[in-house]
Amino acid sequence: MTIAILIVLAYLIGSIPTAVWVSKRVYGIDIREHGSGNAGATNTFRILGSKAGSAVMFVDMLKGFIAVKLSLLSQYGWQSEAITNLQILLGLVAVLGHIFPIWADFRGGKGIATLFGMILAIQPLAALSLVMVFVGMLYLTRYVSLSSIAASIAFPLLILFIFKEPELSYRIFAIATACLVVLTHHKNINRLLSGNESKVPLFRKRRFRK
Repeated sequence: MTIAILIVLAYLIGSIPTAVWVSKRVYGIDIREHGSGNAGATNTFRILGSKAGSAVMFVDMLKGFIAVKLSLLSQYGWQSEAITNLQILLGLVAVLGHIFPIWADFRGGKGIATLFGMILAIQPLAALSLVMVFVGMLYLTRYVSLSSIAASIAFPLLILFIFKEPELSYRIFAIATACLVVLTHHKNINRLLSGNESKVPLFRKRRFRK
């Protein structure tokens, strides 16, 4: 299968607006009209509770994972540097699809869960380490934004110093990911510093019903 077709498929998979479909079909609302306005797992947790948030997070991660695995349909060998570059490309295209979904008027979320699914497909051990960082921070603070930032900063540190990833493209990707997540969370950082960031109750009944 050609690279162009794989890129299109990765974007369409990433564009599946999980939070929008769940909020509309199950709860009768558009998640983008509530809370932060983002169509992602964090806002779903905040507005609809842990059950809906967990479902959205799982599917959004799966989008990134599947997009990376599309590389198996390419002509590259599994261990080549080219396959790593293709995996990164397809994963990032899926994240782009999540942020700008064609199925939901190009209004999506921040792509953190999809990005994690991408990392899980490429570097499972690093991904599991990031889960520990994320869950630990979330348990201690109840701030999803702070947990995402902490995990993103831990990512290049793990890749460079613990796993010592040999591929230059993946090392650059890890550093760029940390910078991107911090930049996209600048509003959250301001709210954290001012004490106005919303915490996410981990065990809360949903607010909306049909």
